[in-house]
Amino acid sequence: MKKIFLSALALFVMISVVLGQKKLTEATIYYDIVINTNSSTPGAADLMDGATNIVYLKGNSSRADMISSLGTQSTIIDGKTNGATILKEYGDQKYMITLTPADWKNYNKKYDGVTYTIENEFKKIAGYNCQKAVGKLSDGTTFTVYFTKDLVPVNNEFQYINKNLPGLAMQYEAAQGKAKVTYTVSNIDFSIVPLAKFDLPKSGYRVMTYAESTQGKQ
Repeated sequence: MKKIFLSALALFVMISVVLGQKKLTEATIYYDIVINTNSSTPGAADLMDGATNIVYLKGNSSRADMISSLGTQSTIIDGKTNGATILKEYGDQKYMITLTPADWKNYNKKYDGVTYTIENEFKKIAGYNCQKAVGKLSDGTTFTVYFTKDLVPVNNEFQYINKNLPGLAMQYEAAQGKAKVTYTVSNIDFSIVPLAKFDLPKSGYRVMTYAESTQGKQ
């Protein structure tokens, strides 16, 4: 009888956990950005401090708009082809960079093989209970991330560094040169995301392939 009770209790807990999770198929996620350069002298990276990253999710498609005082950079992932397009708007400079699925993987190659150590530490972010994890890149670099198991994205390509987490990253670190960039969710809107968000501009941009955009950088 005791075994039956314990089995029923374990099943109840498992069902409760599953029901508590929400498959994240459509949402707009707002990340606030803080830059730490560890330098008393202002630099170019400091101009990104106070920026916002707005992520639009709709099925397997996504768009992430990085908006700062410098301009806007958008990354649009086509859920049908798994290819990506990067739009850069800095003043009068407008570029559209097209990436094949192989290009996208190469663009994010430093995040391949990332592993996580999940720790028994929690905090609330934007109303969600979040657990701490320490990520480790293949080059030995580590970073901290807090994620919630309550929201599980069906599309994990939009945030490559955190694609292997068992939930949505609500706060995470990323390196930008010698600066440390911290992204923290301030709000999540579950309203319908218009399909037009994923349309590409027809004109006004200099169109480049990924290979062309990296010439002279490798």
